[in-house]
Amino acid sequence: MRPSLPSLPTSSSPRESGTDGKGDRVRALWWEQGALRAIDQRQLPRRVKVLRLTDVHGVAEAIRTLAIRGAPCIGVGAAYGMVLARRRGRLGSEEAARLLGGTRPTAHDLFVGVEVVQRAWEDHADVLEAADRYRSSVVQECRLIGEAGAPLVSRGARVLTHCNAGALATVEWGTALAPIRFAFREGRDPFVWVDETRPLLQGARLTAWELGQEGIRHAVIADNAAGHFLYRKEVDLVVVGADRVTRSGDFANKVGTYEKAVLAKENGVPFYVAAPWSTFDPRLTSGDEIPVEERAGEEVTSWGNVPTTPEGTPARNPAFDVTPAKYVTAFITPAGVVAPRELSTLLRQRRPSALSVRTRPEGSASAVPGAFDQSR
Repeated sequence: MRPSLPSLPTSSSPRESGTDGKGDRVRALWWEQGALRAIDQRQLPRRVKVLRLTDVHGVAEAIRTLAIRGAPCIGVGAAYGMVLARRRGRLGSEEAARLLGGTRPTAHDLFVGVEVVQRAWEDHADVLEAADRYRSSVVQECRLIGEAGAPLVSRGARVLTHCNAGALATVEWGTALAPIRFAFREGRDPFVWVDETRPLLQGARLTAWELGQEGIRHAVIADNAAGHFLYRKEVDLVVVGADRVTRSGDFANKVGTYEKAVLAKENGVPFYVAAPWSTFDPRLTSGDEIPVEERAGEEVTSWGNVPTTPEGTPARNPAFDVTPAKYVTAFITPAGVVAPRELSTLLRQRRPSALSVRTRPEGSASAVPGAFDQSR
């Protein structure tokens, strides 16, 4: 039985009917009447506001400022941003790709989404059809992740997750939350420890909101409390999403993930990473090669325009950290649950397709090369 995702209390209809008669599914963004519509994730959980974006500059700003966030969702948003650029005609494909690619450098999905539409643009094909096809592939892959990962979530399992890797981050379904949703709908009543995820509280604001909408048991904890619950044997497994995964299994995710992985291994708790194919970057061998975005220090030194540190206090704000593959029990992929040692072989076996990314010369404005088939 397929789970349905939570309904949204808004008249703007950021949802579509579920296929199992259980309700509506969240849509983080969608195309409607010549514009990209997207839930403004900066506003949650206080209110549901739906943006209407009509040009590529607006899409780029929405991605940069985290109105649109989560690697798969960023990729789909960027794909539609390219559609808007093509339709407006004020930028060429390279300029539009450069604009979008400069917003969030760590998320591999962003570059895949840009490249999918850029190829259609340069081939004089239907750019909207290309973006729609890419969106559909991401949604389908996240559903498959839910199906593949659900057996890992036993009856009453206590799951720790970090940041938000639910429907809001992936257009629909989620990555880390997808197996939890499937297990819940299958009657196994999981419980989720939700890291608050400083400094922008994506766990406390977004993951807790999604779980609450669906009625899944959960509790928000301070980021630093995760070790306490791992040590006390109150966590059965950890499941997180990812922003970029190398062929060796090293991966980048929201800052704070690395320490959770180390603590999970120290305490004998399995640690899983859930991601669609667009998150895997087979060009890269090591996590050292992943670009790590650093954001403004003001995100650390204030909250809601209220200072939380003495005036003039310096701050560092890496948005992501890199976790070595040795701390990963397995990856939950659209093709099933894969051990890190098997990942490189699996990536080599992925056949090229219309959704793969072309290799570009060094310094090109195009998207990152090296994606692989997302249709299987």
